[in-house]
Amino acid sequence: MKKTAPPHWATKLIARFSHPDASEEVQGDLLEMYEHWVRTVGTARASRRYILNVFKLMRPFAKSTESQQYSKTYSFSPVMIRNYFKVALRNLIKNKGYSAINIGGLSAGIAIAVLIGLWVHDEFSFDKYHQNYDRIAKVMQTVTVEGVQYHGEYMPAPLGNELRTQYADDFKYVVMSSFNDEHILAYGEKKFTKTGNYISPEAPEMLSLKMLQGTRAGLKEQNSVMLSEGVAHVLFGVENPLGKIVKLDNALNLKVTGVYEDLPYNTEFRDLTFIAPWDLYVSTQNWVKVALEGEQWDNNSWQILAQINPNSNFESVSQKIKGVKLKHAPHTAYLKPGLFLHPMEKWHLYSTWDNTGNVTARIQYVWLFSIIGAFVLLLASINFMNLSTARSEKRAKEVGIRKAIGSLRGQLIGQFLSESLLVVAFAFVLSIALVVLLLPAFNALADKQILFLWTSPRFWLAGITFCLITGLISGSYPALYLSSFQPIKVLKGTFSLGRFSAMPRKVLVVLQFTVSVTLIIGTIIVYRQIQHAKNRPIGYDRSGLIDVEINTPELCTQYNVFRRSLLETGAVVEMSTSSTPPTHTNSNNGGFEWEGKDPNFKDNFSTVAVTHDFGKTVGWQFVEGRDFSRSFSTDSTGMVMNEAALKYMGFRKPSDMIGKYMKWNGVTFTVVGVIKDMLMDSPFKPVGPALFMVNYGWANVINIKLSPALPARESLDKVEAVFHKLNPGSPFDFRFADDQFAKKFSTEERIAKLASVFASLAVMISCLGLFGLASFTAEQRTKEIGVRKVLGASLPNLLALLSKDFMLLVIISCLISIPLAWYMLNRWLLSYEYHTEISWWIFVLTTLGALAVTLLTVSYQAIRAALLDPVKSLKTE
Repeated sequence: MKKTAPPHWATKLIARFSHPDASEEVQGDLLEMYEHWVRTVGTARASRRYILNVFKLMRPFAKSTESQQYSKTYSFSPVMIRNYFKVALRNLIKNKGYSAINIGGLSAGIAIAVLIGLWVHDEFSFDKYHQNYDRIAKVMQTVTVEGVQYHGEYMPAPLGNELRTQYADDFKYVVMSSFNDEHILAYGEKKFTKTGNYISPEAPEMLSLKMLQGTRAGLKEQNSVMLSEGVAHVLFGVENPLGKIVKLDNALNLKVTGVYEDLPYNTEFRDLTFIAPWDLYVSTQNWVKVALEGEQWDNNSWQILAQINPNSNFESVSQKIKGVKLKHAPHTAYLKPGLFLHPMEKWHLYSTWDNTGNVTARIQYVWLFSIIGAFVLLLASINFMNLSTARSEKRAKEVGIRKAIGSLRGQLIGQFLSESLLVVAFAFVLSIALVVLLLPAFNALADKQILFLWTSPRFWLAGITFCLITGLISGSYPALYLSSFQPIKVLKGTFSLGRFSAMPRKVLVVLQFTVSVTLIIGTIIVYRQIQHAKNRPIGYDRSGLIDVEINTPELCTQYNVFRRSLLETGAVVEMSTSSTPPTHTNSNNGGFEWEGKDPNFKDNFSTVAVTHDFGKTVGWQFVEGRDFSRSFSTDSTGMVMNEAALKYMGFRKPSDMIGKYMKWNGVTFTVVGVIKDMLMDSPFKPVGPALFMVNYGWANVINIKLSPALPARESLDKVEAVFHKLNPGSPFDFRFADDQFAKKFSTEERIAKLASVFASLAVMISCLGLFGLASFTAEQRTKEIGVRKVLGASLPNLLALLSKDFMLLVIISCLISIPLAWYMLNRWLLSYEYHTEISWWIFVLTTLGALAVTLLTVSYQAIRAALLDPVKSLKTE
């Protein structure tokens, strides 16, 4: 059926374009008029002939000086820019499916990047709550044992006075402090276990605590205490806490002299819910007083915080104090002790060292997630660019029409860039909504309390900059490439994009899946490393094992009564005490002597004081010898060592040490047994040499083994009843050994969970882009598919035809990502002394998974196109 255009149409078009009063609207209206005409009047072939005729009529005007001047005048006027965005919005509405994929994928990528950015910002802002953040440091020391360097923050008590008096020109404050520990605070009938410590009176000023009541000088009274806002509210409600008397650990009556604002979550002192004076600690703890007044330079049990003067710097002061400990304790020369200042700005991200002194700290995870965030954002941007360039090729005729009626290249570039910027703007707004919605769940997953940076100019500047860069880059290909078309070739139908026109999209798809596959492999390896550590032998039985901190006098003096009462309940198998819980050691000592020891060997053992019943409580496993027993009076100076200690001392067989003597601090111990290594510290490191000695005076923890014959809740109720009867002044707060052991994996598990979430989202974004490209490819090849079906092609043939190109791209991605992932993850695993191996099947499984996901993603569009009736596909021809 032959159709022709109205005779006056072209004339009207030229008149509108030429008329100076109407020219401001024309650029936005011409395309709409043409599309309306094709839709209602002309066939595809007739429309092409018609537009060629229009082009011939318009060409003299389009080349005229008047036309060129008009175009330059109005190309980037406010009205024209408004028209650009108006046409862009029409295109988005017209292509709803592609718009949804484009905006949805990009907004997901931006949201992930923003969440990671907030996490990184929180990591770098740690401890900045304190006004003197850049001048506060911990005093730390290094020691070297058999060529292995150790870093520690445990300091001798006399060091505080030494630094305060001998280096007054370098330090503004030198603050002695115990370590944060759980204590019992009571007011009337209210009793709670809270975390706090004893600290020098200058600490509130140095840490710039924000006082809500009282002053920072409150700790100058010896029998005083300062409470956080939260603890004050729990204890006193709406009452004024100042001047009230609280009881600490059922032993000390202290007056509340100040209430300070709760410290934020991203500070080292976030658990500091109360502080008491250091002088009170010294006067009530005889062992501390002896260490301080007796100049015990080898008793490292406290921490020292310091603020340097404005005219000092950390490096120079560290050099000055480096040899202070060695000067006062020359007998420790074999350990090569050296003091240094560790600045507060490095506490959170640079706090661990390997055996050679290199920092192996949390900063690596910050860079890791920064890279992941950048890559996820890159994936989303690649999707956007891919779909933008793919769709733009269908607009070649539009470009031809616009150029035929006088549009300059700058106008066409402005049109395409405005569409790109509009999509990015929509995606950015949607991503902000997603971040606000997901932030609570993200905080729970990441163990953070991050707030959205609504008032941060830097955040909004970064967001706007990203939108501009992404919009300009992604819109640059269609803007620069398509605007260069010659309209005659486009409108005659002789224009060809060329055999390499799809190459940029293929390269971007390969890059996209390389990142996704690398993230998947990394997630699998991290989970395997965690599982590997969890499955290693631990040398004792954690099931039903709980521990309770000893922090009241009643718990210290009634061991036998407590044990007997607990066993009589039938809910407890055994009870004991120890200087540390089974899941942790905090005391290392040297200076042991034994038969055959090399005089040049400088020993260092983890030392744990236990009662006779400790082994039965924790279920340690003997390799040789026996457990402690009250039947042997000599066991009061008995000793049990682990296999690591045996090897450390140079003995091959456990029998070589059974019955032998070891001397330490003037006491002779008899080795009665050798046990399998107990995993008490890091599950990612080898077990260190450990010695267990009977000593009832060093008890810090009560260990209780619950009966497996009763439900845990019933057993705990019976145990709690005994505690309340014999220790009425304190709450019954306990910890399961299983939970304490699980906390050792918290950092790695959190990293693994975050990585798995980001990897899953990266794959989803990649598949979303692949789905859009597959849809576009199927649409482009609709007629080809119709012809093949007419010639007898089967559904599997057509599915393979449309899928093989994408499958090939994914295979190339896997070939690139496998060696890359192996290199990076192998280096990461080597940072752990106890680590898993990278198995070949991980790469095979990941590759097969990537191919399966790709096939599923592409197959929907492929099958949909293959099932289309060829009559409909070919009827327009």
